Amino acid sequence: MSDTVYVLGHKNPDTDSVVAATAYAHLKRELGLKNCIAARAGKMNPQAEYVFERFGVPFPAFLPDLIPKVEYYLGAKPLTVDRGTPLWEALSLMNRSAQKALPIVDSDGRYRSMLHYSSFAQNILKKINPHKKAVIATSLGRLQATIKAQPVAVYEPEEQFKARMLVAALEIDSFKRHLDAEAKDAAIVIVGDRVDVQRYAIESKVRALIITNGALLDRPLKDLAEKNRVSVLISPYDTSSTSLLVIYSTPVETMGDDGIRPVYRHETLRKAREAIMESPSRSVPVLDDDGRVVGLFTESDLIREPNLSLILVDHNELSQAIDGADNYRILEVIDHHRLGSFNTRYPITFINRVVGSTSTIIAGMYRDARIPIPKTIAALLLSGILSDTLILKSATTTELDLEVAEYLSNLSDLEIDELGRDIMSSASLVGKKPVPEIVRMDMKEYSAAELTFTVSQVEVNTPEEILERGDEVLKELGAICAGGGHYFSALMVTDITELSSVLFVEGDKELIALLRYPRVRDRVFELKDVLSRKKQLVPLLTELTEKAQSE
Repeated sequence: MSDTVYVLGHKNPDTDSVVAATAYAHLKRELGLKNCIAARAGKMNPQAEYVFERFGVPFPAFLPDLIPKVEYYLGAKPLTVDRGTPLWEALSLMNRSAQKALPIVDSDGRYRSMLHYSSFAQNILKKINPHKKAVIATSLGRLQATIKAQPVAVYEPEEQFKARMLVAALEIDSFKRHLDAEAKDAAIVIVGDRVDVQRYAIESKVRALIITNGALLDRPLKDLAEKNRVSVLISPYDTSSTSLLVIYSTPVETMGDDGIRPVYRHETLRKAREAIMESPSRSVPVLDDDGRVVGLFTESDLIREPNLSLILVDHNELSQAIDGADNYRILEVIDHHRLGSFNTRYPITFINRVVGSTSTIIAGMYRDARIPIPKTIAALLLSGILSDTLILKSATTTELDLEVAEYLSNLSDLEIDELGRDIMSSASLVGKKPVPEIVRMDMKEYSAAELTFTVSQVEVNTPEEILERGDEVLKELGAICAGGGHYFSALMVTDITELSSVLFVEGDKELIALLRYPRVRDRVFELKDVLSRKKQLVPLLTELTEKAQSE
């Protein structure tokens, strides 16, 4: 099974984040990494939705989290066996394979029970109890397959019945009394070349006559068997071996353990661990949502390496990454933000460049790899650059952003200013969103002086709609601050028309007192000419946090 590689931006992703993930996943696939999938760790904002829908590109796959789940640790698909398979065949399959347990499924592949050596031992004792005559659920087809018998005459081979087995070891008169005491339509008579026993069994119209040691049936008796519709099988084995194999012709389901609790592929490792500890075989089947077996989870799977890896784009701090990211191998980081506290167990590719957009870096990587950029990908990358640099007007814009934007404009046949206006006009939808959604859009967590704080940023045509709901905004920021144990939480509302911002802050009073921006109202500030969270706001907030803690 090939490992999956997810290309992921930060939580609460902005347009540049999802564009970079989509474009870079495409590049990696072109370079041979076929199981590379673009993903997102949050809801698409209105601007990103507009861009993807305009150019007809599917949204990246949504991953609510990467908390370790069973599906991320599954190995190859296990062997399974149909519930009607003869027990002997199922045991032989287990013996040839490395599996110590065998999921039993129905004709649609849905899980029924589990065959393991403990359940087999317990159930087989019921079949070979010397104090009771064996009653075996079987069919003539299973008998023939298990014994490897030569059929002479076989009637209703697929019909299952509860067989009573009689081995003709007695004198003929004693055998007749035993047979006469049985229900003939369920009786299986096992005999060697004793013609008298063969004749009486056929005349009695038993369900089946099994002749051992490869002995042949006389022609007159064969004709009689056909007349009486008695099935006749020739076993290549001796009588004792044949008798044993008859028992093993029972369907494997009769030996299965239906008390083993399966786990579903989306369940957590914790639940799988609990189920494994309860299982006598220390293994449990893994099912999909339709109840079909997709894996077999054992104790060793709990400590194996997961079958997925990550590439992080547009962030390099685990506090901003999808929840659970630290449980997986991170192969690459491609970013344009400040460096946070980040370490890995293995060497990785780490690319961090001082540009205005991660999309700028990704476009350059296509060119470096000499991979043509499809027109739709070029349109996405251009949109990512224009979004993150506010149509190349942000303080973070570099000469490289300008050059790459022009290059992508030519590839996509899109005018920069026209596309930029279209993208930014989609920001008018933001102000109509519910406040809890607004304050969590593109929300990032930062740290300074051993404290954490969050700053969200939204872009609007006018901040008036959000200012009118200022009390609600501050209340929601307070909830984020308290719920996450942050020093403070802030929302930066950027006016893309006037090229300025408004800052809402809720949290530590000392920190808020240090802000020297003009006040719009209590805990709301005007940030004239401030457009970049990364370059203009977060460095100041970091400095003020460190200052507040040092005083």
